[in-house]
Amino acid sequence: MISWQDFEKIDIRCGTIIDVKDFTNARKPSWQLTIDFGEFGTRRSSAQIKHYYSKEDLNGKQVIAVVNFPVKQIANFFSECLVLGVYDEKNEVILLQPERKVANGMKIG
Repeated sequence: MISWQDFEKIDIRCGTIIDVKDFTNARKPSWQLTIDFGEFGTRRSSAQIKHYYSKEDLNGKQVIAVVNFPVKQIANFFSECLVLGVYDEKNEVILLQPERKVANGMKIG
């Protein structure tokens, strides 16, 4: 179990994907995402979500991400946030999204 104070340390925000690139150096099929978090700026993330999402599907899509992890190097890419999703029965990721459009940078809580 974690405490409420532990949960409060996690900064989870909504952002909009503004760019999607192929990540050819990743071990598993992945995209390199650039996400706009409004007043918090843009962050980049590597996401293994190619099974369900094409570049066209992702551009302009709002996502939920943890934005206060340390930067993580994945191959030659530096991931600055963790996009959240649900693993389905095939162990593929389905992205978490707000039910309706919200401002970029809005805090999840």
